[in-house]
Formats: sequence, structure tokens, C-alpha cells
Amino acid sequence: MIRKISGRQISILLFSLIMIYPVLWWVGASLKDDSELTLPGLFPEHPVLSNFTQGWSAIPKFSFTHFYANTFELVIILIVLSLVSCSLTAFALARLDFPMRKLWLGILLVTMMLPGQVTLIPQYTMFHSMNMINTYLPFIIPHLLAGGIGGSFFVYLLVQFMRGIPRELDESAKMDGCSWFGIYFRIMLPLIRPALVTTALYCFLWNWDDFFGHLIYINSVSKYTVGLAIKLFVDTQSGDGSWGQLLAMSLISIVPSTIFFFAVQKQFVEGIAAGALKG
Repeated sequence: MIRKISGRQISILLFSLIMIYPVLWWVGASLKDDSELTLPGLFPEHPVLSNFTQGWSAIPKFSFTHFYANTFELVIILIVLSLVSCSLTAFALARLDFPMRKLWLGILLVTMMLPGQVTLIPQYTMFHSMNMINTYLPFIIPHLLAGGIGGSFFVYLLVQFMRGIPRELDESAKMDGCSWFGIYFRIMLPLIRPALVTTALYCFLWNWDDFFGHLIYINSVSKYTVGLAIKLFVDTQSGDGSWGQLLAMSLISIVPSTIFFFAVQKQFVEGIAAGALKG
């Protein structure tokens, strides 16, 4: 039986095609020779796969394998640190009673409203005085302390999620001799898994795409991340007309984020929906 398509569904489909058109052009352009980039048509008649192979090793002394290894190493460390520090902070704010708890939570919410440009110069001055420039420490230390990119948002998200869990579970665990850390590790973490997945996904995406932060703190090519490597590619190769290779490398740069998103999409949606209901 053929299902009738409504006008609303057709309009959504057309709007989706409009939205995805730039991505399709991007894919097609990465397969084109430089002489074909100005020609009409999304895809070339003869795809140039060498854009990917040649672009991968186009930067002298380094290939993109090195830059991807740097980026994955940094991002994975930041995800682990964010999950541990933000969940511990959220657990304290949501389940423990201590002086000025509401004040600290209010300060946390205020920091969410501060644009990054306001704190950029003081942070850079502080890390420069500690001789941490051209290292990954300016990214690691804030995430270790439940800060960094999105740290306040992650804590707030986890706090809202934990508040929706009945406190009777805490009391039952205490009667069985469980400590606060045991409640956090054995009870709370399994129950907030969707929120943790949401935190991990946002942390991955935002730190993977943190071009400006990497540009400020990293100077050595050997420590470059993927975003900085693409900028270096533009600086060194664009004069030679290697636009196809540049588009190919930039296309590959979004593959990890895309794969990670679709891998955790179900739990990500559950975490966002549950957080919205609990908020």
C-alpha cells in the first residue's frame, strides 16, 4: 500500500536537500581537479582520488597521520578529565549539603554567560607566566578542574539530571554501608549514563573544532592539531593551486566527529530529552 506524502513532508524534504547541498558540493569538489572546480555540476566525470593521497602528505616533514594522532590524544584526555571532574562536581552540587552550595551553583551559572573573549587574555597571561605555552596543559588543566570548553554547561547538565534521581536511593545505599563516593560510583554513574554520553559528545565536538584555542597556545608544527594543520596547508599549498587537496583534507577532518555522533546518537537524544524534562 502506497502511503500518501503530505505537503509538509515534501516541504521538509526540499528544505533538507537545500541544507545538504553545500555538503554535496564539498564532496564533489574534493574529487575534482583544480581546473574543474569552476565548472558546473556537483560531481566530476573523472574523480581525482589522488587529492586525498597527495593532500595527506602535502605538508613537509609531517603527514596528517601525525596531526590526527595529536588531536585524538588531546581530545580523548580532555573527554576523560571532563567526565570525571564534571560528574564529581555535579554530584556534590546536586546531592551533598555544604555551606553556600546555592551560591557556588549561582557562580557556576554566571560563568556560563561569560564570552570566551573576556577570559582569553587573563588565561593566556596566567599560562604564559607558568611557561605552559606550546604545550597541551592550557587545555588539560581547566578540564581537570571541571572547566575548559563547556565545563560549566556540562556540570549544569549533570546537576539537572542527578536532581531527577530519587534521594531514597542514597538513603538505602547509606544503610547498606555505602560511602558518598560509593554512591557516586556504584549508583549515580550508571543512572546518568545518557547525560555522560551527551557530555562526551559535546566535549569531543567542541574540542575537536577548537581552532582558535589551539592557534593561541600551540606554536610548534610537531604539536599541531588537525585544524591547525589545515591552516598550515592553506599557507603552504594554496599558491600552487591545490584546492582539491585542501577540500579533501577538510572533508576528512569532519569524519571522526560524524562517526562519533552517529555512534552515540540514540543515547545523546535520550540525554538531551531527559535533561530538558528534568530541567
